[in-house]
Amino acid sequence: MKNNEICAPMPGTISDIRVKEGDKVVMDQVLFVYEAMKMENEVVATEDGTVGSIHAKKGDVVDKGQKIVVIV
Repeated sequence: MKNNEICAPMPGTISDIRVKEGDKVVMDQVLFVYEAMKMENEVVATEDGTVGSIHAKKGDVVDKGQKIVVIV
């Protein structure tokens, strides 16, 4: 199975990570929340799978396209 990298769609600050490594996730499940342009945005899983790795933590400032979660 190919790894699916979930990346930040725009620069912002991670305000919450709602999964941990090893968690089973389903399509459209919220993976993390980040604040950008004074708005909170939820980023969801694009497929069913398992969280293989997490590359950010709460409070991190991320750039557009930065890998946050990998679904395997």
